[in-house]
Amino acid sequence: MAQRIDHIGVAVADLEAALRLYRDLLGLPLEKVEEVPDQKLISYHLGIGESRIELLVPTSPDSVIARYLEKRGAGIHHVALAVEDVDAERARLVAEGLVPIGEPSIGAEGKRIQFFHPRSTGGVLLEICG
Repeated sequence: MAQRIDHIGVAVADLEAALRLYRDLLGLPLEKVEEVPDQKLISYHLGIGESRIELLVPTSPDSVIARYLEKRGAGIHHVALAVEDVDAERARLVAEGLVPIGEPSIGAEGKRIQFFHPRSTGGVLLEICG
């Protein structure tokens, strides 16, 4: 079961504008900057309580985030929920009808992650991570 909101992923077209908003105007501390080569992006982690806003900046025009920006523009990309056991939670959610996107993989901060298709989650790209 979900333990908390781990992070909200935001696809970013203009990093400086996004940092100006989240870091400078809202006062969220920039805790970490991390390149995730497998996903062809750089992740900017801004803390807020036990959760984070994760700014997602593509490093390649063929990355998922670059394609998302091209199709939908900047904005919320996904909601990530922390779980104790990604594999067990994936199996439970699939049994309940959620549609996984691929297999579990390793994401930012070395966390094991699994995405679920928005058509099975009420229109929201859902990630579980642990």
